[in-house]
Amino acid sequence: MSAPLKETVPVPAEPAVEKVPQRAGERRGEGVTLNAFSHGFLALWALMIVLPLLWLVLSSFKTDAQIAGSAFGWPENWTFDVFTRAWEKGIGDYFLNTVVVLAFSVPLTMLFGSMAAYVLARYQFWGNRFLYYFFVAGAMFPVFLALVPLFFMVKRLDMLNTYQGLVLVYVAYSMPFTVFFMHAFFRTLPTAVFEASILDGASHTRTFFQVMLPMAKPGLISVGIFNTLGQWNQFILPTVLMQPQSGDDPERYVLTQGLIQLQQQQGYASDLPVLFAGVTIAMIPMLVVYLSFQRQVQAGLTSATLK
Repeated sequence: MSAPLKETVPVPAEPAVEKVPQRAGERRGEGVTLNAFSHGFLALWALMIVLPLLWLVLSSFKTDAQIAGSAFGWPENWTFDVFTRAWEKGIGDYFLNTVVVLAFSVPLTMLFGSMAAYVLARYQFWGNRFLYYFFVAGAMFPVFLALVPLFFMVKRLDMLNTYQGLVLVYVAYSMPFTVFFMHAFFRTLPTAVFEASILDGASHTRTFFQVMLPMAKPGLISVGIFNTLGQWNQFILPTVLMQPQSGDDPERYVLTQGLIQLQQQQGYASDLPVLFAGVTIAMIPMLVVYLSFQRQVQAGLTSATLK
């Protein structure tokens, strides 16, 4: 009698393991190369910005002979007399004129620009898109094309060489960018807060000034800094609109005009340290403003993306 056959149980085959190429080292190498390139580019960019500013400040402490002998040398005498001379030669008046203009133009730009952007961002009505693109198109229009009609318009209003004339032009010139920036920021604010304030009985004006505008503080600071920098460094508009119209008309030059006037007044008696000191005086306030609000500017630029 034959022995019974043993039942054979099939053994499952081990799954084939796909061999994945090891690229961790390659990726690590690419990351190191990218970081080295980006950090090197940022370092080069920082040097391109810091070195000219440092050279400008150091040159204001030199004499004409030192600047002519070695433009990149170190100052021998550290005195602030040159800043006093620059201030007395007209930089002080130009500085005051610029501060007076910006004290009105920047707040008015922020007020009117925020109001227009808020209405365009939160309310739907016929012509909304047309008005928005109308403002945006203003930012693409070169100011040089409007100088001649702008001059005659301001002249007809009898506002040439006046603070109020330059303030109005600055506000109109800065409105397109302000509306474009704040429109995008107001659209990121939560609608529930707006609806809650309306249900509580707040008017639209009170909702804007007491609820929505404080929530848009980071954006206001950011666009306010940009408007301050742009209007402080503006040259072509004051040159056209802030010229004396008669012999009795006083000079109301702003800083950018004043630096050119300071250079022309010297004639053949060059005083380069005074020019460098004047540029330094004009540069320091904007550096202080930007460095003081650097984090707020970054927060305002990134908040719309993060929300």
